[in-house]
Amino acid sequence: MERRGTDRIRGRVVVVTGASSGIGRAVAFAFARRGARLVLAARSGAVLDEVARRCAAAHPAADALAVPTDVTDARAVDALAAAALARHGRIDVWVNVAGVGILGHADRTPSEDVRRLLDVNVMGVVHGAGAAVPVMRRQGSGVLIDVSSVLGGVVRAPYMSAYAMSKAAMVTFDDVLRQELVLAGEHGVSVCTVLPGGVDTPFFRHAANHTGRSVRALPPVVRPERVARAVVRAAEHRSRRVVVGLFARFLARAYAVAPGVVRAAIGRHTDRHYLSRFGESPAEPVTTGVLYVPSGDVAARDGGRGG
Repeated sequence: MERRGTDRIRGRVVVVTGASSGIGRAVAFAFARRGARLVLAARSGAVLDEVARRCAAAHPAADALAVPTDVTDARAVDALAAAALARHGRIDVWVNVAGVGILGHADRTPSEDVRRLLDVNVMGVVHGAGAAVPVMRRQGSGVLIDVSSVLGGVVRAPYMSAYAMSKAAMVTFDDVLRQELVLAGEHGVSVCTVLPGGVDTPFFRHAANHTGRSVRALPPVVRPERVARAVVRAAEHRSRRVVVGLFARFLARAYAVAPGVVRAAIGRHTDRHYLSRFGESPAEPVTTGVLYVPSGDVAARDGGRGG
């Protein structure tokens, strides 16, 4: 017997951006195991093809189409939506996961790197909504899901200003889009913001680093599969906002009660524990990570930290 709620996902057409690595890959597999018909997007074409093959084999009803896409290109994202419509005739769920990160001092990070991050993390979401929501309006139903972060969406941390800024922008964008859909009477279209805390993905290996310091440790992390399950549940239940992970929920509640204490604690721990100290090892070289190039062969679902 199929478990309760399976019919809400089986056969649904689901578009996932950032599907070649990390949370995006886990989200693709989670929907595939429930029998969804997937259209997967990322810049790493060969890796994306392999993810699509594995998704198609995960369930008898599953189907997966790989569409190499750079979400900073509005026309490419429109073409992604067109590919989904050409293959399936509709879009039931659109999940914006594609994202990049930068470690660096707020006043010293090169502006071109910050601009590129905002193009991916923020404009990628804007382009995704611009492609998906009009389709969902015509259908009279659909769910747009944006994967933001507790970092930026709720709390802040030093040396990650650009990333936190982008995730805060996603929360605001989703709030405004919900208001507009209600005002337009589009009650069949839902917008969900998913806010994980630390997740065991290759994020820090892929992030640009301008600090001269290496990542030494991270806060408590959850597996990407846990975030993926939260995304699937959000699609089923049309949740407005979902915070993923016990540590993330604790941070959100603590910040609501004592924001100054939480800010100070996060700042100290990030500076003293999560990054190497200056002088204790050779300075890390400046890198741009995957800001400008696809992750390619280094794409992976998890970061090896055993969250």
